[in-house]
Amino acid sequence: MSLTAHIRSHRKPRRSASTIAMRAGVASGVLGTLAVGTAAGSANAAEPVTQTLELPVLTGDLAAQVAQSAQATQQAAANYQLHAERDAAAAAAAKEAKKDLADAKAAAKKKAEAARKAAAERATRNAERTTLSTTASSGSSYSSTSGSTATGSAAAVIAFVKAQIGDAYVSGGTGPNSWDCSGLMQTAFKQVGIDLPRVSQDQSTVGTQVSLDNLQPGDILYWGKAGSAYHVAVYVGDGMFVGAQNPSTGVAEKPLSYDPPSGAVRVL
Repeated sequence: MSLTAHIRSHRKPRRSASTIAMRAGVASGVLGTLAVGTAAGSANAAEPVTQTLELPVLTGDLAAQVAQSAQATQQAAANYQLHAERDAAAAAAAKEAKKDLADAKAAAKKKAEAARKAAAERATRNAERTTLSTTASSGSSYSSTSGSTATGSAAAVIAFVKAQIGDAYVSGGTGPNSWDCSGLMQTAFKQVGIDLPRVSQDQSTVGTQVSLDNLQPGDILYWGKAGSAYHVAVYVGDGMFVGAQNPSTGVAEKPLSYDPPSGAVRVL
C-alpha cells in the first residue's frame, strides 16, 4: 500500500449527473419564474397604456359636462338679470305713479282753491248786483243823469261806440269789426286823445272814481272790484250803456238794470 493512499486528494470531487440535472432544473424553474414575473410585470405595465387609451372618452364626457354646467350658469345669470330688470322697471313705475299721484293731488288742490275763489267772487258780485238792483228799483239810482245829454268829448266817445253796435265780440279784439270790452273802450277814448290802458283791470282805476247815482255820459262803467274788474263799458245817458258784452250779444246797448255795474270812473 502506498504511503499516500490515505491522504485525501485535493482535487474537487466530480459532480454526479443527477446533481447536475437537479441544478439545471432549479435554474430552469428560477428562469421560468423570472419569465412569468417579467411577463406579469409587462402585463401590469401594459395596463396604464390601456387606461390611457380610454382617457379621450373620459375627457370628452367631462368637456360635455363642463359645457352643460357653463350653459346652465349662463342661463341662471340671464334669468337673474331679467328679474333685476323687471324689479328696476317696477320700482321706476311705482316712483312715477307716486309722482303722478302727488301732481294730481296738487292740481286738484289748486283747482279747488281756484273754484273757491271764483265762487267767493261770484257771491260778492251777486251781492253787489242785488244792492244796485234794489237801489235802481227804488228810483233813487241814476236820477241825476236820466235825461242828460252828452256834449263835447263825451258826445264823440258815445257816437263812436254806438257806431260799433252789432259788431262781433272777440276776446283780444281791437277793431275795426270785432272787439272785446276793453279794446272798444281804448279805441273809443283814443278818438278824443285819451290813451287808456289795454285791459279792464287797469281801466277801472284811471281817472276819478264816481258814485253810480251821479253818473254822466262818457263815464267808464266797470264790473268787479276796482283794479280787478272783469268787464267795462261806457255810460251813454238815460240809464243806458254800450259795451262789447259777450260772444252771443256782441257790441250792444243795454239798460243799467240789465247788468248793474260795480262802479264807475270819470276821465273826461
